[in-house]
Amino acid sequence: MPTLVMKFGGTSVANLDRIRRAAKRVGVEVAKGYDVIVIVSAMSGKTNELVGWVNETSPLFDAREYDAVVSSGENVTAGLMALTLQEMDVPARSWQGWQVPLKTSSAHSQARIEEIGTENINAKFGEGMKVAVVAGFQGISEEGRITTLGRGGSDTTAVAFAAAFGAERCDIYTDVDGIYTTDPRICQKARKLDKIALEEMLELASLGAKVLQTRSVEMAMRHKVKLRVLSSFEEQSDEAGTLVCDEDEIMETNVVAGVAYSRDEAQMTLLSVADRPGIAATIFGKLSDAGVNVDMIVQDNSEDGRTNMTFSLPIDQVKRAETAMNEIRGADLNFDSLVVDSEVAKVSVVGIGMRSQSGVAAKMFKVLSDEGVNIKVITTSEIKISVLVDRKYMELAVQALHDAFELEKAS
Repeated sequence: MPTLVMKFGGTSVANLDRIRRAAKRVGVEVAKGYDVIVIVSAMSGKTNELVGWVNETSPLFDAREYDAVVSSGENVTAGLMALTLQEMDVPARSWQGWQVPLKTSSAHSQARIEEIGTENINAKFGEGMKVAVVAGFQGISEEGRITTLGRGGSDTTAVAFAAAFGAERCDIYTDVDGIYTTDPRICQKARKLDKIALEEMLELASLGAKVLQTRSVEMAMRHKVKLRVLSSFEEQSDEAGTLVCDEDEIMETNVVAGVAYSRDEAQMTLLSVADRPGIAATIFGKLSDAGVNVDMIVQDNSEDGRTNMTFSLPIDQVKRAETAMNEIRGADLNFDSLVVDSEVAKVSVVGIGMRSQSGVAAKMFKVLSDEGVNIKVITTSEIKISVLVDRKYMELAVQALHDAFELEKAS
């Protein structure tokens, strides 16, 4: 039988009624002749509750026990989903990560998938099981301990299973009905895309779009997994949702596919840094060791052997970055002062069409200028342009760019 992977997020399995609704969708696919692997998240809000309990019990917790606790939410959902399917006369069985087994690294709470064994589930499919309900977000380390994959890890689990089992497709069910040209809550003209290239989706996910987890899109690109994002709350057809696929499956596309934003950004500047060979390696090597994710980087022209170094980073990593810089100030790093701006946001335009058409950057900068939005930092890649702006102008920038590139119109 062909295999289909279906992933249901926390809002899609938030209570028993929603689990029944999701189970009915699974039953429809079984009736079409698929063997189905269902990946489930914990019920909405449950993981946060479990994390809260861990922090209350042990502020300096053992990461191995943290994983043992927070992974339990998915186990509950998997069991309830399997029971619901059985009540519908659909042969189903729940699977925890260690039972598959889904083998991971030993980096607790941020484990990486190393291997998925297919023999156990395939054997059960051969015996008549039609649905394997797998607890997402979790695996087992070489030491035999339960591990978790980090927030959003169920998306990664689903894509990994689709790759391992050669699934025809991986359907991601969530609380939105697809991928939009931008956030509909900010721009009423936002349009749902029928298709989007994996490369575009990866950029959008990494730049702030929260529909799919970045690691899951990276894995889909690497293993050529076809994704479809759908709503678990609306009636479905074969053309529902948004197909995330290879670029060559899209006949024609707009130059810009979407506008993304991230409001949780900060800008840090080291003023009057000694300008010498290796200074960037010193700064960013120390930040990397401290676990700080640096994005946009600008170095001013050198004057009298001094320069300013500016970079952006997640706002929740500012304290960590300040500590790291002050630790090496003087001995390894000579600078006058450190300035932090925590009132900034990142706005980006993304599109594979940018490879073959010039003038996108010029148009973007002109639009923002006309709206009185000052650009603080710029960074580019082959298919994206990102700018850092004052946070109070973020929504204005998103709306203006969406209008300027006419994203409400299909290609």
